[in-house]
Amino acid sequence: MVRVDDSGDITKCWLDTDEISRLAEAAARNDWERELAIQLMARCGLRASEVAYPGDAELRYSDDADGWLLEVRGKNTKGGDPTVRDAWMPDPVEANVRRFARERDRATSEAWVQASTSSIRRWVREAAAHVAEADPQADRWRAVSSHDLRRSWATHHLVERQVDVRTMMAIGGWSDYSAIEPYLAEPTEARIGDAMRG
Repeated sequence: MVRVDDSGDITKCWLDTDEISRLAEAAARNDWERELAIQLMARCGLRASEVAYPGDAELRYSDDADGWLLEVRGKNTKGGDPTVRDAWMPDPVEANVRRFARERDRATSEAWVQASTSSIRRWVREAAAHVAEADPQADRWRAVSSHDLRRSWATHHLVERQVDVRTMMAIGGWSDYSAIEPYLAEPTEARIGDAMRG
């Protein structure tokens, strides 16, 4: 794992893209729907509580963005009623959710993932436990939570890809800098090397 912080009350894990793929593959062994849930959190930045909302009706291609945008109704980090934002969806995730919707005969108005927030969180724990069975860092995998997927997504884009904070706030649903600041983790060794060689 890129990093684990167990200094506080909650262990925080940051997964790299290969580890996220391993987690999604482990989830897919139980059900394709579980894989989609992990992809929506780890590749699109959705919170576990947001995963059961979107379906085909909320997905659209933007010519201006030259990519897929997904309407998400989610947490208002200032409090109050949920907010609506457009999250970015990578092409491979779009292809997977469309194929899933066709094969599972989901109506356009139906959500792709039809599970409670607690079930989605449990799916992540179960997939991580499955990966832990064959990994020398098993204890670290057993600490992985659904929020670690969003954390990993945000940190990857903010630190490794250097996506500007305002863009991340817009697509990730953070209403102010203080809400996104915890995701501005220290750069990885790879990022330090790239920055200092450049």
